[in-house]
Amino acid sequence: MDESSGSRPAEWRDDLRHGEDSLFAGRAEGGPDVDYRTLTYEVTGRVARITFTRPDQGNAITVDTPVELSHAVERADLDPGVHVIVVSGRGKGFCGGYDLSIFAENGGDPSQAVDPRTGTVLDPVVQARNHDPNRTWDPMIDYAMMSRFNRGFASLLHANKPTVAKLHGFAVAGGTDIALYADQIICADDTKIGYPPTRVWGIPAAGMWAHRLGDQRAKRLLFTGDCLSGRQAHEWGLAVDAPPAAELDDRTEELLERIARMPVNQLVMAKLALNSALLAQGVANSGMISTVFDGISRHTREGYAFQQRAATAGFREAVRERDEINGDWKRAQFRSPPE
Repeated sequence: MDESSGSRPAEWRDDLRHGEDSLFAGRAEGGPDVDYRTLTYEVTGRVARITFTRPDQGNAITVDTPVELSHAVERADLDPGVHVIVVSGRGKGFCGGYDLSIFAENGGDPSQAVDPRTGTVLDPVVQARNHDPNRTWDPMIDYAMMSRFNRGFASLLHANKPTVAKLHGFAVAGGTDIALYADQIICADDTKIGYPPTRVWGIPAAGMWAHRLGDQRAKRLLFTGDCLSGRQAHEWGLAVDAPPAAELDDRTEELLERIARMPVNQLVMAKLALNSALLAQGVANSGMISTVFDGISRHTREGYAFQQRAATAGFREAVRERDEINGDWKRAQFRSPPE
């Protein structure tokens, strides 16, 4: 009897490569390995694991990050053996946002840039010149850069397969632009999650907060720059689970295992069906508008003042002055924002 005729129990749980009737029968698996600057990629079982690997810099975002993230997500999406994609960070936290010291602190000095991309809109010298208060600002040069960051991060939303963001320590500022594009967020209960740059010099370019939290709760955070703890993020529905930090690895693996046992085509159909509702809310428009306003926020009188303070006293000092008055400088646990 043919092995696909129903003679075996739960054969629908087989991998897509299993059996002589598989579309992938006899085909070699995978392609050449890729060395990334900001992350690593590996597949274990049915799980593709993308891990940010700049722990000494808080996994801060560089010009490489969105390109490499998008490439890694596409690798997983094309691999018939992968059922779910998880993104996490090495070191003390998930991601501390953009490596703003390239622009805010040293004026785009090419010796400090990860990759100059000389002569393009991604050239840090070009972008630094476009942030000079003494020059005319070209908002579309700014948008050309920032929209490409968004496109890379949005690969988590637009991938056919489920994506999970595993957060610990901190996921702040631009780090939330990445995390909120994932289909599922799981975080340690003491994770710091939020967008403090709305206090000065930033608007969340991804524009995902209202889509994930609803109007009032998103405004509660962005009108103040306050952060949530992981526990609060779970209570507010931003995260699907928020175990104690010591249990995060095990709880994440449990979630990944449950997703991974589903057939790939079922997962893809479920995600496409649910994404249709999310996209109908105007995710693309939210990202476009928010990216434009993010650029504007860096070219106001207040934005220039913050930038110049960072250049004079250092970026960390400027951030301390911005956040300490709000009682959350370096803190991972906060007062619960009012309901």
